Amino acid sequence: MEFFDFGTIFFLVAAIVIFFQLRNVLGRRTGNERQPFDPYTSARTGPKPEATSPAENVVSLPRRKGNGEPDVEAYAAIDAFAKPGTDLNKGMRAIHDNDPTFEPKTFVDGAKMAYEMIVMAYADGDRRTLKNLLSREVYDGFVAAIADRESRSEKIQSSFVGIDKADIVAAEMKGSESHVTLRVVSELISATRNSGGEVIDGDPETVAEVKDVWTFARDTRSNDPNWKLVATEADD
Repeated sequence: MEFFDFGTIFFLVAAIVIFFQLRNVLGRRTGNERQPFDPYTSARTGPKPEATSPAENVVSLPRRKGNGEPDVEAYAAIDAFAKPGTDLNKGMRAIHDNDPTFEPKTFVDGAKMAYEMIVMAYADGDRRTLKNLLSREVYDGFVAAIADRESRSEKIQSSFVGIDKADIVAAEMKGSESHVTLRVVSELISATRNSGGEVIDGDPETVAEVKDVWTFARDTRSNDPNWKLVATEADD
């Protein structure tokens, strides 16, 4: 009986030691796990460090003067994009006043990533990706076009070459929503094939220049950082 008691205690201790070792190796959920990728904000914020000091914050609120007016330095990045006093500059400043994280260059970088994702998702008929990046009205239009294409058993064969140019051409606040319009010039290889595999539109071997004017919007009152495509038009 003494041997049985000793063996029982020995295995119990061993089990406890193994438990704590696994706990240290595998870790625990802390509630601070990385959030899903967002193309509009990832370029602006980047990964957050585990511990920061005020000087290490990736995104800081604009400093304000004693009279409550934003410091001129807070608009430096905007002034580099658009001449002070122009409608474009005023629009971006208004957006910045309502959303201190807004900065033209990093916004354009994120919008370019979203542009490619949307173009390829439309070609592939990827409704899930489109739903996350489009407003309801634009999404319904894209999905209707995809469904019409599928009803004829047509498929789009696309290869995204790259974006030659992406410029902010308009910016404004509409109520609590910030709206930013981009003129995008991209290169794309695209061809539409019928059910028999014959090319009925485009060219599978030719790089074509595509010009678009897209408007993205975001509600500045929302905790959701995502911008969504709210309007599209071809730039002829």
